[in-house]
Amino acid sequence: MRRPGSTPPPDVRELRLWRVGQALTVSFIAAVLVAGAVFYGLLVVLDFRGIDKAAKLDAKTLFDLVKLSFGVVAGAGALVALVVAYRRQRVDEAGAHREATRLHTERFTAAVEQLGSDSPAVRLGGVHALAGLADDAPDDNLRQTCIDVLCAYLQLPFAPDPGDDPAHQDEHHRYLAFRKVRHTILRLIGDHYRRPKGTHRSWQGCDLDLTDVTIDGYVSFNGATFSDNARVSFDGATFSDGMVTFDGATFSGDARVSFSKATFSGGYVVFMRAAFSGGMVHFYGARVLSRSVVTFCAATFSGAEVSFDHAHFSGGHMPFDHATFSGGEVSFRMVWFHGGGASFEHAQFSGSEVSFKDARMSAGVVKFRRATFSGGGVYFHDATGAAPDGLLTAPAPEGVIVSSQW
Repeated sequence: MRRPGSTPPPDVRELRLWRVGQALTVSFIAAVLVAGAVFYGLLVVLDFRGIDKAAKLDAKTLFDLVKLSFGVVAGAGALVALVVAYRRQRVDEAGAHREATRLHTERFTAAVEQLGSDSPAVRLGGVHALAGLADDAPDDNLRQTCIDVLCAYLQLPFAPDPGDDPAHQDEHHRYLAFRKVRHTILRLIGDHYRRPKGTHRSWQGCDLDLTDVTIDGYVSFNGATFSDNARVSFDGATFSDGMVTFDGATFSGDARVSFSKATFSGGYVVFMRAAFSGGMVHFYGARVLSRSVVTFCAATFSGAEVSFDHAHFSGGHMPFDHATFSGGEVSFRMVWFHGGGASFEHAQFSGSEVSFKDARMSAGVVKFRRATFSGGGVYFHDATGAAPDGLLTAPAPEGVIVSSQW
């Protein structure tokens, strides 16, 4: 699906050709204007001051006029040939694009049929076929369609693992085979998004919708760049012993990465050494449950908006150890730390706004041990519960506003 404001597909744009008469008229006028400008420029450069007037037209001058007339006619003919050749080239390009689109559609239909097969091996072939189609797509819209189909497959409901009971051995093997298909899609998505934008097989710049997907495998976006209007959605996703890693990734421009209302139950999301210089990363209403970790260790926040508003920590952990906050906003408003928490040990606060307004904290779950404060602000307005470890020191850290209850 094409986003508002993007350019139209090439086949639509390329067929908008002027009529031959209009094209020739415009081209001739443009040629005359360019020739006049060049002639006038030469007069100025050569400092030409006047033209001698002859009383009569001699043979040499007449012959020069004849040669000039033939030159004008030849130039007009060349201009006509150029316009016609240009139109032919445009029509040929449009025809080639239509043919490429037709072949892409045929291959796309066959790949989608493979995804609907009862055989896991055939489905796996369909996954690789769709990924290859996305790589070879003649335009971004067709590439986005292939990616949307792969994401939609991950969103389909699937039967849970019946276990390794011998009585359900066939169902267990079938579950493992189809899980392999889902894991292959996740791996291919990560592989393509790690490729630099503009290079072959790179999907950067395309939207990625993993809403409500169950991730029990591994997805790597290590070193990827999320910029411009990139949209990556994990809204409502469930991370059950799976891992999504953004180690060393860059978030800039108008990028949007969302984990809103996602559930982490034994899974890992890794933002170690990631750079947040623009865009938005949201964990609004996320649930970080037992045995799960979302880590931002050594990450840099210098301009992005990162939100954990209304998140619920119940046994899970979110470390920001050694992170640098020099700009942007990080929000933990109305977060409930109950049995799980966040640590900011050795973190540096020098320009960001970090808000814990109305947060609810249990003893020992939020830690600021050996953190340094030299600018920006860390706000605990109306926070309730126990004060974070290492925060209430004398003298009070610069830019820290503590709750009146502490």
